[in-house]
Amino acid sequence: MRGRARLLGATAGAALLAPLGVWAWSERGSRQTPQVPTDLRDRDPKATPAARRVYALLAGLENDARRGRPSRTVIGQHVELHNERYNKAYGDFRGTKQPGYYYRKARDITGKLPGFVELDLGPGYGQPGWAVGTARSYSKAWPACRPYWGYVDDAVDLAVGVWAGLPRAADGSYRPSGTHTECATGAEVSLPHNGGGPAGMVGFSFHQPYPGSPVKGYAQTLHRNSPGAQDRDWFDRVVTDGTAEHRALLHDLDFLADHLGYLAGRGVPVLLRPYHEMNTAPGHGFWWAGQDPAAFHRLWRLTYDHLVRRRGLHNLVFVWSPNSWNGPYGRDPRPYYPGGRHVDVVGVDDYSGTPAEPFGDGAWTEVWYRGLEEYRRPRIVAESFHVPLNADQPRTLDRTPWVLWTVWGQALSYDNVTQPSGKNTAADVKRTYGSPRVITGGHRV
Repeated sequence: MRGRARLLGATAGAALLAPLGVWAWSERGSRQTPQVPTDLRDRDPKATPAARRVYALLAGLENDARRGRPSRTVIGQHVELHNERYNKAYGDFRGTKQPGYYYRKARDITGKLPGFVELDLGPGYGQPGWAVGTARSYSKAWPACRPYWGYVDDAVDLAVGVWAGLPRAADGSYRPSGTHTECATGAEVSLPHNGGGPAGMVGFSFHQPYPGSPVKGYAQTLHRNSPGAQDRDWFDRVVTDGTAEHRALLHDLDFLADHLGYLAGRGVPVLLRPYHEMNTAPGHGFWWAGQDPAAFHRLWRLTYDHLVRRRGLHNLVFVWSPNSWNGPYGRDPRPYYPGGRHVDVVGVDDYSGTPAEPFGDGAWTEVWYRGLEEYRRPRIVAESFHVPLNADQPRTLDRTPWVLWTVWGQALSYDNVTQPSGKNTAADVKRTYGSPRVITGGHRV
């Protein structure tokens, strides 16, 4: 990572970040709040050293902010890799795009890479069953060589590459050049070059289609298309051991675990963000959203137990991110919090306000920042259409020093119907990536 922080290495046993530099601080004064835990082993005694270092970085930034000391924000970029690969109308370029197009886009604009990239192991691309593009050692349980599933392999490979460097030695798919031939189409596919060395932290979300869905795609992630829209008892069966619905859930979680396990075997820690935006109003959002909070707790905890205890994955940092709770769409998230024994980081998916028209009183995003304070966990903006520093809000991080801020997919540089307030300008992106308060990706310079 650039500036005074550095990524020293990413394979097993490598260090993550050197101490952060300091600079003048304004506006926050001496206000202090309770500190957050700094050792991931408080939650998972078997947490890998790399996962502990990543969490310690975030916790350290959070505690600095809570003490009123200078703090910094890791800038992140979400990558909708399935859309980049297969949706020619997606984003600011019409045509087939390289996997990781929007990971690379930040460098195209600013000369710097994101310090964090989040990918998605779902929802699929409207195809039957879970699948992958090429049979590999970690994915043999899943059907191979189906059209529109190569992006799953690419997502896992991009995560390894961001953590360990691209291009890199072949490990079952990509050649040292960073290219491979997709078996379903015969097309030559490449990953973006990031200088060859470790470049940042990685995360995964899981836009999981409803358990048992014969087709895997975004439409099947929505409550209105799930059995729960017609059967009010369906969700309870999903979280009840012994039911067909529960077995279908575990099948999906094994798909997730197989890929996360491949990353664990290569020393890659993952910020895992499952079941986000769970606090949307009933009937809206995803199939897991708007449920009885006690039932949602069961879903979260059985997912945790399946991944950590049953599958033995200790490379995970668990992220809980409700939707911005502005009343009509996002409700008070507190009843949905699974508890500190199962959550490491808290965040918000913030689509309620814009830099030009912030929601609520105070600085832009401040209502969410203060609202998450009580959880005593590092606070992040898990999804936003906007970079944090822009012409309308050039000092966002003065008042709300989030430890991580992730921009959603094509929103980095593209104005679309879901972003009516306008896109991030190149000047906005440069202002953010060039700020001394922001940690970007790459080696120390």
